[in-house]
This record gives sequence, C-alpha cells and structure tokens, in this order.
Amino acid sequence: MELPYAVYILKCANGQYYTGYTTNIETRLIAHNKGEVSFTKDKLPITLFHLSLFANKQKAYDFERYLKSGSGIALRNKRLV
Repeated sequence: MELPYAVYILKCANGQYYTGYTTNIETRLIAHNKGEVSFTKDKLPITLFHLSLFANKQKAYDFERYLKSGSGIALRNKRLV
C-alpha cells in the first residue's frame, strides 16, 4: 500500500525547525533547496530530520497541525529530532 501523504521536519542552517505537509516529498525538498519556500529560502541549507507517511490525508494534516502546537513542539524536541 502506498502512503501518499507526508509530514516532515526540516532543520535549517540557523538551527530553526520547519514542519510541513506534502503529497510528494521529493518535489517538496527540491523546492526547499531551490529557495522556493518563503520560510526556508534564507535559511539554507536544510536537512530532513523526520518523515512520517500516512495513507489518510486528514490524519497527516492533523499530525502536522499537532506538531506546530506547544505540546507537538515538545514532542518534536524530545522524540523526533
């Protein structure tokens, strides 16, 4: 079974983290590295630190939103990066 929805965490050159959602991780990482994403374009290079794949779009979206919350940031810092 293909898992088409991805939630990812990038670490930027300045030490900040970026959490995102995509249906094509390869294309999205290329866009980040080319400076086409406003948040990361001045923080290159970026490193992929975490990738979670989902079969369900809503679950992927919900997980991304959670990772951007206070408790999600704590989980990220303690368990995912």
